[in-house]
Amino acid sequence: MNKMNDLNNRCYIIAEAGVNHNGSIKMALQLIDIAAAAGADAVKFQTFKAEKVISKYAPKAAYQQKTTAKNESQLEMVKKLELNEADHHKLIKHCQRRKIEFLSTPFDFESIDLLAHHLNLPKLKIPSGEIANGPYLLHVAQTGKPVILSTGMSTLGEVETALGVLAFGYLNKKDKPSLEKFQDVFCTDKGQKVLKEKVVLLHCTTEYPAPFDEVNLRAMETMRVAFGLPVGLSDHTPGISVPIAAVALGASVIEKHFTLDRNLPGPDHKASLEPDELKAMVVGIRNVELAIGNGQKIPTISELKNRDVARKSLVATEVICKGEIFSVSNLAMKRPGKGISPMQYWALIGEESKKDYDADEII
Repeated sequence: MNKMNDLNNRCYIIAEAGVNHNGSIKMALQLIDIAAAAGADAVKFQTFKAEKVISKYAPKAAYQQKTTAKNESQLEMVKKLELNEADHHKLIKHCQRRKIEFLSTPFDFESIDLLAHHLNLPKLKIPSGEIANGPYLLHVAQTGKPVILSTGMSTLGEVETALGVLAFGYLNKKDKPSLEKFQDVFCTDKGQKVLKEKVVLLHCTTEYPAPFDEVNLRAMETMRVAFGLPVGLSDHTPGISVPIAAVALGASVIEKHFTLDRNLPGPDHKASLEPDELKAMVVGIRNVELAIGNGQKIPTISELKNRDVARKSLVATEVICKGEIFSVSNLAMKRPGKGISPMQYWALIGEESKKDYDADEII
C-alpha cells in the first residue's frame, strides 16, 4: 500500500464520488467518466446497508438538514443512496474500461466483506466516523487489506488507539481484544512494521464545507512524525487551493468530493467540486509536484541561458590606458555578465591595467 507512489513519486489522487450519484447507476457511471477525464488515480464510492449503519432515531447533521428534505430521517435519506452488489460490478467494469481504480468505503461488516473478499479490492478506505469503532476496525484489518484511514474529529491519542486495533487485527492475534492488548501490539516492532506496510493516514476536518481556519494542514506533519506513516488529506474546503497546498507540504494522498452539478439535491453536492474544478485540482497538484523538485540549490538548465544576460561584469566607466591604475572612478558594474565578476571589484582596485579599454568596455 505504502509503495503505491514509489514508482513515480506522485500524489495518489482520489476523486470522491461518495453518494453524489443520488442512487442512480447512470449518474455513477458519469462520475467515473468525469474522474477519469480529470486525471484522478481513483474514483471512490460508498458501500453500505443503511439499516446496519443508521438507527431510525439518528438525526441528520446540520449540513444535511440544509441540503436534503426536512421531513425525512437520516436513515430514509441514506437508504436511497445504497448501491447493491450488481451496481458495484458495473462500476468496477466501467472503471477498468476508463483505466481508473475503483475504491469504496465500507460502513458495515457485510460491506467490508463484499469489498474485500467478493470484489477483492486492493485496498479499503476507512472513514473518519469509524475511527473509534473498534469492532469495525478489527474486522477491516482481519481482511488483510491495506487501508487509507481518515482521522477527522479525532485526537492524536484516538488515532494511536485505532492504529493499535489495526495492528492487532493484521497480526491475527488470538488474544481477547482489549484496549490494553491494542496498545501492547502497537508498541511492538511487528506492530509498527505491519502498520508501515498497510496504513496511510489522512488528516481531515469533518465539516461540509470545512472552514479554512479549521483545516490545520500542519497536523499532517504532526501525524507523520508521531506515527512514521505516509500522510495525506481528505479535504472538505471550498475550491482547490487547500489540497494543492497539502501536496506542497508533503501529502501523499489527496481525497476530494466531486459532483456533476453542485445544485443537485443530496447531502454532499454543495461541498463538492464540479468537473472543471476537479480537473483544475489535478493539474494544480501535478504542477506543484514538478515544482517541489529535489531540494538541490543549483542553477537550472533554463536559468543558465539567462545568467550572463541578468548578471553584471566589471566595465570601464571611461577610457583606460594600458598601465593606468584601476580605481573606484574608472570601474563600474554593468550587464552583461560575461567578464570579470563584480565580486573581484576590490581585488582589482589598485591593480595596473594590462591593456587599453574604451568607455563601457568589459574588463
